[in-house]
Amino acid sequence: MGSRSDTGTSGQGEPSERKAGMGKVGKRKGSARTGSGRVPAYTVGLDIGGTKILGALLDPEGEVVGTVRQSTVHGAEGLVAGAAQAVRDVVASGGAELADVAGVGLGIPGIVDHRSGTVKHAVNLGVHDDELPLADLLSAELGGVPVVVENDLNVAAVGAAHVLERSADKAGGAHDHADLAFLALGTGLASGLVLEGQLRRGVSGAAGEIGHVPVDPLGPECPCGQRGCLERFASGKALEAAWPSRHGKPSPVELFEAARAGDQEAIAVKDRFASATASAVRLLVLTTDVRHVVLGGGVAQLGTELLDAVQDALREQAKVSPFLGSLKLAERVQLAPTHVPVAAVGAAVLGRRS
Repeated sequence: MGSRSDTGTSGQGEPSERKAGMGKVGKRKGSARTGSGRVPAYTVGLDIGGTKILGALLDPEGEVVGTVRQSTVHGAEGLVAGAAQAVRDVVASGGAELADVAGVGLGIPGIVDHRSGTVKHAVNLGVHDDELPLADLLSAELGGVPVVVENDLNVAAVGAAHVLERSADKAGGAHDHADLAFLALGTGLASGLVLEGQLRRGVSGAAGEIGHVPVDPLGPECPCGQRGCLERFASGKALEAAWPSRHGKPSPVELFEAARAGDQEAIAVKDRFASATASAVRLLVLTTDVRHVVLGGGVAQLGTELLDAVQDALREQAKVSPFLGSLKLAERVQLAPTHVPVAAVGAAVLGRRS
């Protein structure tokens, strides 16, 4: 998961007027009831990427009771057919039936119009300039089950909020995770925002595009046309440029291994990356004052080693500023849950009926 410059942006749209947990955050396509007249209780979410589809089934209480993973088929026909099959498979994995499903949510890269349920410019999926009415097509394949379509970063933010809230509930902790930024450290850098329980898209769908905030006017050119953008320093692509893979492992893994072994150059690159990521955290907190910043995306798979490095950088930056120190930035950062497909869960949450 990277910046919306890589994975696409949401289409034009106003911020949601409903709580993320209520799920009515997009235009539904299809009937609200089953043919039997029952109001079904389960929801399905799909996280559709360039190589794989991750699916999650939520029960009436919002628990994940089924998951599925399958390869993505590119092109409009293959995309719809593959999504329909993933829905059927994840429903079966949870011991339910399609008739029990109240709605389906999709998280997908590209330019998404959540109101019409369309997507375009999802080039990694074989969807190009023409708008694909994905919600309509998938709903028809599923016999009229309502479908919503949303940007992949937005569903990740909603999913992280949902999973962390439920974890806090079980542990007896504070219920404050419905106010967070999901910071995706992928090929690019961007965030999804859930502010006081509401998914924030922004007027043009650009909310959370912090990767394209210039931080160094003399820095490298960015594909967006600006110079010195934050994602040129804090992203998987930036890290790969600074420490190319030498032994066939992902660059972040090799970098942190080399730093752990005492390689001074690797330590310097790691520290610069952690400092740039800390700057992204600081930017999110200073602009939205979210309670939590959740690190996700490919680089975040480094786990606690990355978290420790970013928290250390935040504490170091706060030493020169009593103001920053008062914000307790390091305490707000945590890793995205890894025991469930967070983006698929968020899509299922958005697929819920109000």
